[in-house]
Amino acid sequence: MRRKRRGNGEKVREEELIVYRKLTEEPLFRKMGCLLEQWEAGAAERRTREECRGMLYDILHGLIELADSRGFHGNLWHCYLADLLVNDENGYSRGCEGRGGFLGTLNDAVLHDMVILKELYDCDFAPMAAALGVPEISLIQHYESSSRESRVYNRRICARICELAEQFSQDRTSAQMKDTLTHFYREYGVGKFGLHKSFRVVHDEGGVRIEPILNIAHVCLDDLVGYEIPKKKLTDNTDAFVAGRKANNCLLFGDAGTGKSSCIKAIANEYFEKGLRIIEVYKHQFQDLNQVISQIKNRNYRFIIYMDDLSFEEFEIEYKYLKAIIEGGLEKKPENVLIYATSNRRHLIRENYRDKEEIRQDMHTSDTVQEKLSLVHRFGVTIYFGAPDKKQFQEIVRVLARRDGVALSEEELLLEANKWELSHGGLSGRSARQFIDYLLGMEKEAHQS
Repeated sequence: MRRKRRGNGEKVREEELIVYRKLTEEPLFRKMGCLLEQWEAGAAERRTREECRGMLYDILHGLIELADSRGFHGNLWHCYLADLLVNDENGYSRGCEGRGGFLGTLNDAVLHDMVILKELYDCDFAPMAAALGVPEISLIQHYESSSRESRVYNRRICARICELAEQFSQDRTSAQMKDTLTHFYREYGVGKFGLHKSFRVVHDEGGVRIEPILNIAHVCLDDLVGYEIPKKKLTDNTDAFVAGRKANNCLLFGDAGTGKSSCIKAIANEYFEKGLRIIEVYKHQFQDLNQVISQIKNRNYRFIIYMDDLSFEEFEIEYKYLKAIIEGGLEKKPENVLIYATSNRRHLIRENYRDKEEIRQDMHTSDTVQEKLSLVHRFGVTIYFGAPDKKQFQEIVRVLARRDGVALSEEELLLEANKWELSHGGLSGRSARQFIDYLLGMEKEAHQS
C-alpha cells in the first residue's frame, strides 16, 4: 500500500505538521506513522513484515480500547483522528470557537496541515492488512459499540465526534476537510471547554487543573414546579451575561430543598449551546480562584464559577479570598466570568448576638459587622427561594405525579404525600420529588413481583 505523494515526488510526512504538531505526541498517531514508514521502506523484507504485523495488531488493540472508553462506532481510525482534531487546542482552533474561520498566514498553515491529515484519513489499510495476514482489520472499519456508557464522553459528545468523522469521509479535498473542521469549531468549540458543560477544579502535584464533569443531571427550569419569579430573575441575568451585556454575580439563598442547586444545573443545560460553561468550586479551593480565572479569561465562552451551599463559620477566613476575587483586587475580573452561589444563609457568614451587644471586646464593632456583611453585598443579584406552604407543596406533588404517570387517585396521592412530608424533611420541593420517586419504585417492584 502506498500513500499519495506530492507533485515533486516526495511523500507528505507527519513530522511536517505545523499548527497541529501536538498530534505527533499521541502514541497511536506516532505508531501509525511508524508503521506506514516501515511498510513503505521495506515491505519485501521478512523481518520488516513481522514488525509491521505486530505494530498493526497493537494499533487494532489501541483503537478498540479507545472505542470502549469513548463509545465510538463505525470506522475507528476516522473517529480517532476526529477526536484528536476536536481536542487540539491551538491558535487556530481557539480563534474559531464561536466565531468561525479567519484570514491570514495561520489559515494557510492550517491548510498545509490538512493536506497531511487528509492523506492519513484516506489511508486504505486493507491491502497492507491482507499482505500481512491481518484479516481482523475489518473489526475497526465497521465497529459496533457496546451499550455501556462512555467513560470519557457523554452520548451527545460521542455522537458529535462520530458524525464529524463521517462528514470528513464526504470531503473530497483538504480544503473541504478544513472547512468542515472550522464549522465544528464555530458551532461547538474545541477541547474540554467546547465539548463539556460543567467542570470541577483539581489541585495536585501538577498544579491547578480544570477537569470536565462527564455526567450532569439533565434538569430543565420547567422541571422546577413554581418559583416563577426567582427563575425569571435568574434567567434575565444569565441572558444578559451570555449576550455580552452587563450582568451581576448571583446569590440564590433560602430554605433547603427548594431548588437552588437544580436551577444552576438547569442553566448549565439550557445555555450550553449559547456558550455558557459552569465550573464548580468548593470552599477550600478559593485560594486557587486566580489560577482558575487565568485559564479561562481569554476563551470565547462565558463561564459561571459555581459555589454550592456557600456559608462560613466565624473561624473560617476563606471568604476573604472570595471577596478579593469578586471585587476589590487590583486585577479586573474578566467580562466572561461571573460567580453564582447557593446558600441557606442570607448573609453567608455566621453572625452572633455579641456582634451587636452594647458592651463588646472589639472597640470597632461596626467594622466587624460590615466585614461580615461585605461579602454578600458583592453579589449584585440576590434571589430568595422559600419553602412552599401546604397548598403549594400539594401542587408540586400533583404536577410531578402527572409528569411521571403515577397511578394513584388525587385523594390517595395527597394523603400519602402528607404522611411522607411529616417524616421526611417537611414541606419542600425536594421531599415532593423524593416522595414521587418512592411511589415509582414501589410501582416497579409490584410489576416485577
